[in-house]
Amino acid sequence: MSELPLATDYAHIFLGDVPLIDVRAPIEFKEGAFPCSTSLPLMTDDERAQVGTCFKKQGQAAAIELGHTLVGGAVRAERVEGWLAQLRQQPEALIYCFRGGLRSQTVQQWLADAGITRPRVAGGYKELRRFLIDTLDSAAAQCQWSVLTGMTGSGKTHMLGHVTQALDLEGHARHRGSSFGQLPGGQPSNINFENNMAIELLKRRHKGEQTFVVEDESRLIGRCCLPNTLFDAMCKAPLVVVDVPQGERAEQIRQDYVHDLWLRYQAMFGAQEGWPLFAAYLTDALARLKRRLGDQAHRELDALMQTALTEQANSGSTELHLAWITLLLTRYYDPMYLYQLGNKQERIVFRGDKQACLDYFAEQRTNAQQG
Repeated sequence: MSELPLATDYAHIFLGDVPLIDVRAPIEFKEGAFPCSTSLPLMTDDERAQVGTCFKKQGQAAAIELGHTLVGGAVRAERVEGWLAQLRQQPEALIYCFRGGLRSQTVQQWLADAGITRPRVAGGYKELRRFLIDTLDSAAAQCQWSVLTGMTGSGKTHMLGHVTQALDLEGHARHRGSSFGQLPGGQPSNINFENNMAIELLKRRHKGEQTFVVEDESRLIGRCCLPNTLFDAMCKAPLVVVDVPQGERAEQIRQDYVHDLWLRYQAMFGAQEGWPLFAAYLTDALARLKRRLGDQAHRELDALMQTALTEQANSGSTELHLAWITLLLTRYYDPMYLYQLGNKQERIVFRGDKQACLDYFAEQRTNAQQG
């Protein structure tokens, strides 16, 4: 087995979107994998658990023997055919297990016995993951970062769609970042969140980009946690503040968190099943703020929201949602933002309306290219 080829150029794997065959157990794949990987496990979760128990009680030799018993005969033939079928679709695919050890070596040898020789990734998932963590850490330390901030509803995410050097953290997290930011379909695992960001940064830095703009975020975007090195870099980075009137911000929230989000629920679940899920999403998001709002304020806001939801259900109109949105901005989000910004005054390098901020980022990009 040791003479079969190894893949050691981790950067090439991610820069080239090289397809990967992940032969770890399904539960391992679910916890974290890579965008171009396909789960085709050597053992099921149950088989892996049995082998692990055997290893602890009887040692490696007994565990290996049990593994060959569990994955032998017709089971082995079926799994080999699965890997061969994948390689017919992706002949350049590489094989990996957790550490590049016995599981991937076994699969590699069985494929060689079937007439197909493919490299396994040296060090497996563990080394690929380590490479991506190092990629994130080096980008955080070596790149120039700017942070776009502004009051809730300023449309910062939409603005970043027009900024060439933007890194969309919320896009990678599949969450809009606030109590109301949950999207239907759920979020990636934290490992996959980090992996996808790292791969984007690797590709962009490979093309020469060293300057990035991100939206002002807390450490947690939903349940996805920003890497410490990146979050620390963001906390020290210069701030660009976008100023947007409250009425415009309330309308942006109505569009994003009511109108557009309802369309997402409708597309995913259908109108009949999607409506109660959407209404519960808004109600629960407001309930999560109850402790900070206080009981009386929460009851007032919830009553306005339920009235708006009833009207939306009856007529399709979302206009009444502006009442609770505006009140929530006035009583909660705006005071909180102003307090937080007051502690960051020394980091502000530019302030203006949306177009002025976009022009500033464009000028900064031009200066970076010329410098």
